[in-house]
This record gives sequence, structure tokens and C-alpha cells, in this order.
Amino acid sequence: MRLANRVIAWQRTHGRHDLPWQNTRDPYRVWLSEIMLQQTQVSAVIEYYQRFLKHFPDVEKLALATPEAVMAQWAGLGYYARARNLHACAKRVMTEWNGSFPGDAAGLATLPGIGPSTAAAIASFCFGERAAILDGNVKRVFARYFAVEGDPTQRATEIQLWQLAREQLPSVKTCTTDPEAMARYTQGQMDLGATLCTRSRPRCAECPIEKGCLARSTGRTEELPWPRQRKVLPERTTGMMVAYGDNHVLLEQRPDTGIWGGLWSLPEFKTSDTPEQACHSLGLQSQTLQTLTPFLHVFTHYRLTISPLLAQVPPNSDQLSTTSNQRRWVHVEQLDTLGLPAPVRKLLEGLRADQLLQSRRE
Repeated sequence: MRLANRVIAWQRTHGRHDLPWQNTRDPYRVWLSEIMLQQTQVSAVIEYYQRFLKHFPDVEKLALATPEAVMAQWAGLGYYARARNLHACAKRVMTEWNGSFPGDAAGLATLPGIGPSTAAAIASFCFGERAAILDGNVKRVFARYFAVEGDPTQRATEIQLWQLAREQLPSVKTCTTDPEAMARYTQGQMDLGATLCTRSRPRCAECPIEKGCLARSTGRTEELPWPRQRKVLPERTTGMMVAYGDNHVLLEQRPDTGIWGGLWSLPEFKTSDTPEQACHSLGLQSQTLQTLTPFLHVFTHYRLTISPLLAQVPPNSDQLSTTSNQRRWVHVEQLDTLGLPAPVRKLLEGLRADQLLQSRRE
């Protein structure tokens, strides 16, 4: 029996069937889930997906939303370029495709944030298109099954895996006689990698394609796929000013590009500055200054040590009424409505819990 047929049969009986984005052919919902699942585990996505749909139930609502509203619902999920592309894609669908997603992988791949694998996944789930996917789970399954050497993230290895993925698609006859075949096969590959053919301790005895798997027959399941070459992450530091007064906190919007693009964060200063210099550099006059314990936040490409400085601004100060395109004073009760980076949100929530962000009127 072909590999694809075994995966399809296994998925029907043993695969995942109760995820909130399954059992639908709505391209909007499938697209949203596929973008959220890029480089993010299912368990982390479910809550964000359900909340996002409540705010933006269809592509038109998303296209009409402000960037700030989109970021507020995405904040904490990471890889924020996905959210910007998501918003741009919704606008393109409305203006160039009359509110309906393209009906094939080739058309889908022309939209912002949709690569070949994501386009193929959407097309197979929604339109039954016979198109190959190659996400991280599928790379691992094929690298083991065919004993593919090399780092799967490197171009030469990836080209080889793409070729295998296309060769192993269900036959045209299977897709013709079984309208669910492609959706089952696509989901089955994802399910195999997520539940059985995991990075460590794969459950080979339960795998529907154990027979024929070269890594299994040669005892190389722990060796394959080759691990990504690890790099020593560079270390960076920054200071973050928590300026507050009269139950308001000063926030600064990040540029659209770069880390935390488009999110509202705390104003930053050089860690070599004294607290007084930090205040002066941001144009602040503080009543009290308190240095907080630095903490570490790890990104994909570097490690960032954040040194927070708590600065209380007098409640009646004119500073509290000053705003600009990049900075604004936000009431502590409205922080949940803005898109904040995860470490910034955690810091502010801790300060709120300790009641350090309250104005101290005597």
C-alpha cells in the first residue's frame, strides 16, 4: 500500500479531529490557523485562535480593523511579522479578490505571508487540491522515512524533501474516488509528526508507516533528521522606563519593522545611563526613581537582558497630558486593550499586582 494511503487510513481512525479549526472548508478559518501555527505549538495557538475569531469573525472585519486592534489580539503569540502580513493579506483579499480567497495554491501563494507549504495546506483542506506541504513535522517524517541526510533547514536538503513530498502525494485516482483524501493526507502528515514521529522518543510501534521507514530499520530514529546547527546567541541589553502617575503608564509604539514591530512597549534607554540621565533622555521629570531587578528574554536570534526603571511622575504634572504619534499615556485599566510584547505585559502585570503603578496621592 502506498505511503499516502496508509497515512489517510490512519488519520481517519487515529488522527486529530477536534481542533477548533478542523471540520471546516472556510478558507478564512483555515488560513488563520495555518498562519498562527507557523513556528508555534497547537496548545499555544488554540486560545489565540478562538479569541481572534471573536473579534474578527471574517476576512472583511479583519481587513477593516486598525493595525493596533490586530496587534492587540496577536500580542504574546510572537513572530509579529505574521500579524502584519495577516492584516495585509486580508486587505488584498478584499480589494483584489472581491472578498474571497483564491481557489488554488498558486493564487494563495501570491498573498502576503502565505508561502508554498501554507498555500498547499489551505488548498488541500478547503478545495481538495492535490498539493504537497512541507512544514517542520513533515520534514521530520520524510527525513526519517527516507533516511535523508543533511540539515532540513538548508536549501539543498529542503529541495530533496520537497521532491519526496510531491512524489508521495495520493494518486489522482485516489483523490478522484475519495474527495476527502487530500485533506486527510495533509492532516495525517501533520498529526504523525506532532503525535508519533516526534523529535525525541518517537512512538514507532504505533506508526502506520513503520514498515518501510529507513530510520526505523537502521536504528537511526534519534539521529535523523540532522539537528539544526546551533549558534551561540549574541547578548544584548536595554533599559526600559516604567514611567507612571495618576494610574497612567507611558508607552511608546515600536516601528513596524524589527522586533515587536507595531506593538506598544516601554520607552527604552541606554543601560550605561544613570537613572537621572535616563529620565532626562526621555524628557521626564520624576518624583521618585526605583531600579528594578533585570530579567532575561530570549529571542530566536539573540538574548536580551532588560533592566527596568520605575519612575513616578507627580499626579498633577503637565507631563501626563503630553502625547505624540509614538508615545502616549495609557490608563492601567486599558493596558489589556493594546498589543504589548509578552515580557512587557508580564512586567506591567506584576507591577499592577504589587500596586506599584498606582498614583500616591497623600
